[in-house]
Amino acid sequence: MANTPQSKKRARQSAKRLQINKARRSRIRTHLRKVEEAIASGDKDAAATALRNAQPELMRGVTKGIFHKNTASRKISRLSARVKSLG
Repeated sequence: MANTPQSKKRARQSAKRLQINKARRSRIRTHLRKVEEAIASGDKDAAATALRNAQPELMRGVTKGIFHKNTASRKISRLSARVKSLG
């Protein structure tokens, strides 16, 4: 357990950060799930709209340090290819 004042503060900050990052990650996953559901339903317009909404959320996750830049780019690329392939 934390003993020094500094380590106690770091433990508090870490717990606070964990909650913030968890909420952000959940928000991003929700956006990605909406895109997946739209693709599964076969609705190209809804999928394109959901993807447009998900892209800034993913990139915001990159700037906040939740995802690596290449990971977010890969996810966007694969989703956009799937949306594009919808009839």
